[in-house]
Amino acid sequence: MADASYGATGALGWDELIDRHLARRAVERGLSRNSLAAYAGDLHDFQCFCRARGVAPDELATPQLTAYLAELGERGFRVSSQRRRLSAVRGMVREMLEAGVLERDPTLGLDLKRHPRPLPRTLGRADVEALIGAIDLTTLRGKRDRAMLELAYGCGLRVSELVGLKFNQVNLEAGVVIVIGKGDKERIVPLGRAARDALEAYLEARRRAAAEDNPHGKRGSREAMSARPTAAIFVTRLGRAMTRQGFFKALKGWAAGDPGLAWVSPHTLRHCFATHLLEGGADLRAVQEMLGHSDISTTQIYTHLSRGHLRRVHRTYHPRATRRAAPSALRVDRGKPPKDGSD
Repeated sequence: MADASYGATGALGWDELIDRHLARRAVERGLSRNSLAAYAGDLHDFQCFCRARGVAPDELATPQLTAYLAELGERGFRVSSQRRRLSAVRGMVREMLEAGVLERDPTLGLDLKRHPRPLPRTLGRADVEALIGAIDLTTLRGKRDRAMLELAYGCGLRVSELVGLKFNQVNLEAGVVIVIGKGDKERIVPLGRAARDALEAYLEARRRAAAEDNPHGKRGSREAMSARPTAAIFVTRLGRAMTRQGFFKALKGWAAGDPGLAWVSPHTLRHCFATHLLEGGADLRAVQEMLGHSDISTTQIYTHLSRGHLRRVHRTYHPRATRRAAPSALRVDRGKPPKDGSD
């Protein structure tokens, strides 16, 4: 039975269908603004493909979807990107079937070849220390960036979670951060000593800077605004909340001094957080909880990253892990039986 909210079958165009689909996902799944923007971009690309070929929503069939995936491949999209876009289209197709816009599911039997999931690239501990140590702490901006890097690496935060932190989410005395993750899911992550010290140093410098800008403490000043529990912790020099792009640019600036770190991104610090915890002996389930992964299989990818560390541990501690035993250990006197007479 067709959904009455869609009106007559096939009467809606691609724009209306996509808008209603995104609005429904936002309500039912509580998707963040960034997730909705990603879905909208994928569906807009598919819509442009269909319109260029004169395909109306109620005319969508498997051949058009096959042609769309082939075009994505020709445009240089990796299999992972093709799979993501196909997933977005599948979600809208299910809704079109429920509404009676389509009678048959054109995505049935349509799949992409399996591909190995690429392992995320990480930094060694010394490289992380060098990156953090390169930040100039004589400026307010430097103290802010140092605190952001310490929290990203020390708490494993996504960049959206980091720039969105509010004062009421951080408890310095208890040493915890309340993180609002994907789907507005809340989790508590411990705040390490290095991250706590860097954050306290930044907040103190920020208070001093605000007091100097407004020595008489007038109402509406930046200092008064920053005292609100819901105010952003990390702000720009203009007093606005830090953005993902702003942090990316800041990180790239500090990494510019070492050509070997030119590839580093904010998410690299999250990878380092998980990898270094597991290498230190942390429980996989605990790492999953701190990362905010709903499925532990997502966290298990970091166990592959630690294989080099596990090999080093094995070579160091297992009595038979060395490649070649010492000659003295191989010397056996075969002319005499064992003293105890055993075989």
